[in-house]
Amino acid sequence: MARNLESQERNFQIKLAETPDELTAAQRLRYRVFARELGAHGPTVDHEAGIERDSFDPFYDHLLLIDRRRDPATLDHVVGVYRLLRSEVALAGPGFYSAAEYDLAPLLNTGRRLLELGRSCVDARYRGGIAMYLLWNALAEYVLAHDIEVMFGVASYHGTDPQAIAQSLSLLWQKHLAPPDIRVRVRAQFHQPLNLIPPERIDRVQAMAQTPALIKAYLRLGGFVGDGAFVDHDFNTIDVCLMMDTARMSERHRKAYTRRSGGGAT
Repeated sequence: MARNLESQERNFQIKLAETPDELTAAQRLRYRVFARELGAHGPTVDHEAGIERDSFDPFYDHLLLIDRRRDPATLDHVVGVYRLLRSEVALAGPGFYSAAEYDLAPLLNTGRRLLELGRSCVDARYRGGIAMYLLWNALAEYVLAHDIEVMFGVASYHGTDPQAIAQSLSLLWQKHLAPPDIRVRVRAQFHQPLNLIPPERIDRVQAMAQTPALIKAYLRLGGFVGDGAFVDHDFNTIDVCLMMDTARMSERHRKAYTRRSGGGAT
């Protein structure tokens, strides 16, 4: 198993985008996943160019998973991406993307080092394999290198009908609500309650079946959610704000998150 993992790792490179072409390749992957696959539209989607981009992109670090077997000239060699915005960069420039949906005052008032995560996606052909493992290892190294204390960002459910995921949203409210001191809240004009079903009627099996894999992964690592969901009609999603406070992570969670792959990042 370990030998097979190492063999797979050699096919990939992980790095931060350094050139305009690398950023474009990340935006092309985002278009394939968010627009073609999930039906996103609106001002960030450029169907003619086949990219998804916004005004925040120049300020973020873009963590790329590159398949070495693909020709970079095609700009389709990026098969996984995370975009990362540290608090000192956000506060000196554009602010945080999530602030359009959530009141981030509880996080900002802590004065702690924050990292906003966003636009996370993996090419459909690479899901269920090593791709997310490599991205998370590289993200853990980035967090350690920059002394990040709290990670946060919106994570999405496909579709815009809260009732279709009522079991999952209600379980988040009952079991995974953030502590009051860091509990961000959806802005009042957009607020979609999470507690749609009484506790005694929550079916945990059904709730977890409704929950996207990425959200479940954050919860397994000790993540929390903010108060309320945001229905994003442009992206055809329902967003929740996920937070991971490194000081509150148990030792077991911390070891799981910071476990090295032994060569996954370059």
